[in-house]
Amino acid sequence: MFNTLFNWRSLLAIIAIAIVTGTVFYSNHLAKEIAADEKIKIEQWVEATKDIANPNSTESNLVSMVFTENSKAIPMVLVTENDSIIDYRNLDSVKIAEDKTYLKKKLKEFKKLNAPIVWKNPYDSLQTNRVFYGESVLLKQVRYYPIIQLFIVALFIIITLIAISTRNKSTQNQVWAGMAKETAHQLGTPLTSLQGWVEMLKETPSMEKIVPEMSKDVDRLKLVSDRFGKIGSTPQLELNNIVTLVQNMVAYIKRRSPEKVNFNIETHGETEIKAMVNGPLFDWVIENLMKNGLDAMEGKGTMTIDIKNENTQVQIDVTDTGKGISTKNIPRVFKPGFTTKKRGWGLGLTLCKRIIEQYHKGELFVKHSEPGKGTTFRIVLKK
Repeated sequence: MFNTLFNWRSLLAIIAIAIVTGTVFYSNHLAKEIAADEKIKIEQWVEATKDIANPNSTESNLVSMVFTENSKAIPMVLVTENDSIIDYRNLDSVKIAEDKTYLKKKLKEFKKLNAPIVWKNPYDSLQTNRVFYGESVLLKQVRYYPIIQLFIVALFIIITLIAISTRNKSTQNQVWAGMAKETAHQLGTPLTSLQGWVEMLKETPSMEKIVPEMSKDVDRLKLVSDRFGKIGSTPQLELNNIVTLVQNMVAYIKRRSPEKVNFNIETHGETEIKAMVNGPLFDWVIENLMKNGLDAMEGKGTMTIDIKNENTQVQIDVTDTGKGISTKNIPRVFKPGFTTKKRGWGLGLTLCKRIIEQYHKGELFVKHSEPGKGTTFRIVLKK
């Protein structure tokens, strides 16, 4: 799947580069052709202006046509050798009327764009006029066309990548849901058998101490099966006391943890903090975070769960004093398959994040982690 996505990205990038490169080269070629053509038109306009001013000219109609047609699209300013403005063409007459410096600004702009066309006055050999000209609308369009096309290609690539990413996420979600439901289905048969065996053992003498513990483990397996069965379907959210849920889970984990591990629950004096959650799935998240912390502490340390009742949300911080997470690994901890353990599939935190963010519309993230000192995961639930 990831290789396919990479190939798609590479192909799109190659296509985009090819389109843009070809467009840029072709547009530059067109711009040079148009610029050269416009220069010729300005030179023709200058010559036509000379002929019109010459009373002995015999080609007045042709000269008049060249004078009129060649000055339609190209903005220009005619100045003396001292830059005194004599005439202008194709400039905004409204701006000229409103702003007295407009013509001087355009003259300064045209000087940067093109070299002037020099005009020797046929009636005054000492006077030299110059024509400075800018770019026509067509030439500007050709120059900016590659940028517009680059934007369109970039937009096309972004939309395509979003579509591919959405499709892959949808496929991935279906795979997760299918695996979870199949696991729940497979657990169903042995669980039913175990329940039957437990009932039979209850009638057996000298099994009074063993049967209750076996019943608890069977109930635990039923809970795990129920959790897997809920993945992929919309779970029912109910108003639950988060303090009670956390206390019950801590009690369960504590009985199965080394004696050198201390557990603390901080509720800031409150005994009832309610939020809309699915009990079994929320328990699963707390259990996974605590088990990760226990693995990181390697048999000794302190596990602290801090529950804060804010105005619009409930914050649960799960903190351990374990080996911590390196800075480079923090962005990867919730990705499927990522794990620093020798065994394990690296799916626990991925599922936790899905449960909190997709089903409960909350947040789960690494609030703080420091190698050698521990890690804090924060859960944010909306009230």
